[in-house]
Amino acid sequence: MQEVILKFEELLVENLDYFNTTNEEVLDFKPDNKWSKKEILGHLIDSAIHNLVRFTEIHYAPKPYQYRTYNQEDLVAINQYQSTGSKELIQLWFSLNKQILRIFKSVNSEALHYEIELNDKSIINLRFLMSDYVAHLEHHIKQIQNRYSS
Repeated sequence: MQEVILKFEELLVENLDYFNTTNEEVLDFKPDNKWSKKEILGHLIDSAIHNLVRFTEIHYAPKPYQYRTYNQEDLVAINQYQSTGSKELIQLWFSLNKQILRIFKSVNSEALHYEIELNDKSIINLRFLMSDYVAHLEHHIKQIQNRYSS
């Protein structure tokens, strides 16, 4: 898990700088039927909010932990990320992920094996969920950096 944690730290540090130095107009640009960079960042905020709950609850909830999904499209619209200032979004994204990182660093080897039941009844464990969270974050950060050039 140390490799996942190091990757997570790297993504946060490198991209805090990227977001803070990217022009507001670039973050705001929204083509038809696609998310803007700001809205992708908003999706990452929603992901962080939901996963922070998961990474916290799994330590005291009955096992297997019941994984709850959320509607990504609706949340991005309801949370009005497109009309929110980018500095506010960046700060929220960074703060949520710093808290998740603190939790990651405190997870012991036994907890990594805690079972999680997905909606389709398949079982994963906390180790997988943590690794997948960082991979999801990396995927969308690359999408932000490559979309509509900055």
